[in-house]
Amino acid sequence: MSIPPLPVGEPAPTLADPHGLLEGYLDYYRGTLLRKAAELPEEELRAARLPSGWTPLELIRHLQHVEQRWLNWGFMAESVPRPWGDHGTGEAADRWQVPEGASTQEVLDAYTAQCDRSRQITAGRRLDRRAATGGRFPTEAEAPTLAWILFHLLQEYARHVGQLDVVVELAGGGTGE
Repeated sequence: MSIPPLPVGEPAPTLADPHGLLEGYLDYYRGTLLRKAAELPEEELRAARLPSGWTPLELIRHLQHVEQRWLNWGFMAESVPRPWGDHGTGEAADRWQVPEGASTQEVLDAYTAQCDRSRQITAGRRLDRRAATGGRFPTEAEAPTLAWILFHLLQEYARHVGQLDVVVELAGGGTGE
């Protein structure tokens, strides 16, 4: 599998710009997610190691959709055909899923394309700007600021990258960064 290069370390400790810190830490977690996934062979990317039953590939697809829901559909109010496309249907509606027949590379490519789009959306926008209405947020009263959305994405990544770290360790890989 081909993983595009992303920042390896945290943003510089001298960085004081809040926008730069938020984007820098998002890229740090994005890169950590991909590096952790690269430690796993194909069969482990598609295997569930935890009782909750998700696979690392499903987690990557989930984070692609999380970014899409919060930034494309949410912040920009863009039309998104299937904002919850990372979830199954019917009895599996509460479970993450990867479409039948999707290759690992296709999932990684879709994820990295979304990360690129997310960077385009957030670049140069003020943190106090409220999300547009008409997409995920029907009214201005419900529309969070970009700062809130980016902090939300960070906590989502921190939790899920930690979970992936456990899965990699269970599969015989390393721990930590």
